[in-house]
Amino acid sequence: FSSFFGSGGHPFGSHSRQRRQRRGEDVVHPLKVSLEDVYLGTTKKLSLSRKALCSKCNGKGSKSGASMKCGGCQGSGMKISIRQFGPGMMQQVQHACNDCKGTGETINDRDRCPQCKGEKVVSEKKVLEVNVEKGMQHNQKITFSGQADEAPDTVTGDIVFVIQQKEHPKFKRKGEDLFVEHTISLTEALCGFQFVLTHLDKRQLLIKSKPGEVVKPDSYKAISDEGMPIYQRPFMKGKLYIHFTVEFPESLSPDQTKAIEAVLPKPTKAAISDMEIDDCEETTLHDVNIEDEMKRKAQAQREAYDDDEEDHPGGAQRVQCAQQ
Repeated sequence: FSSFFGSGGHPFGSHSRQRRQRRGEDVVHPLKVSLEDVYLGTTKKLSLSRKALCSKCNGKGSKSGASMKCGGCQGSGMKISIRQFGPGMMQQVQHACNDCKGTGETINDRDRCPQCKGEKVVSEKKVLEVNVEKGMQHNQKITFSGQADEAPDTVTGDIVFVIQQKEHPKFKRKGEDLFVEHTISLTEALCGFQFVLTHLDKRQLLIKSKPGEVVKPDSYKAISDEGMPIYQRPFMKGKLYIHFTVEFPESLSPDQTKAIEAVLPKPTKAAISDMEIDDCEETTLHDVNIEDEMKRKAQAQREAYDDDEEDHPGGAQRVQCAQQ
């Protein structure tokens, strides 16, 4: 009955003690996983070091279980010091008491627990089995409640693992879908192709074009239900997208050109007459990297603008008005 009403007989005595009980900090660890791990699901055993309440003294720090109020802070756990940060300017700073390390109590040297030396906590190794489920996302959290560092009169925080998905050399993931790059020759693009793709679970997928199908450069094709498993619905999967790059030959011989012209459809536009060609100016094409070309032009424009600013500082008027 007395414990229900508290030491002072007041019905709020126990609640006041609960309010003083703070919550410990969470411990966050990155968990690096491969794309195969989140495709197939896996369990990883991790050994961690944490602070646990001393089992010999039950977190009291003393053999008798007794403690004394700290004389340095009068049991508050905090001290106030005055600092001068300018002529005639003082500042009060609150900090944890060094004598009791913020606990508000001290333990007699002879009464200290021989196991924790009065620290109330000891270091221990803890092995956690982290279950990485199929379809988990990058930065998704796996939480172990109440498994962080323990401390007296403190609600133990959580250990949180944050999924960090590593880059895969072949497959790229976007949500529930997978993307893969594949290069085919011009002959394969026009006449058909087939190849074997090894999936993340080591299955061999036969990928082939339809009869008479022409694959255009930079085109995509999709295979349903071969993407990533959907989290907590592992029997449902996204799509697998294949991005095709067509590799063109560097050049063709005259015989090859004639052979291709004989089988490919004729140009729809009318041929240019010799008379029209005589009236034209002949040009020469050269290869360019368009991104580098645009960067060079932008840099030249910036330099020209900077030179113009130096010639006319402050944006001075360049054209003088004619005299009236």
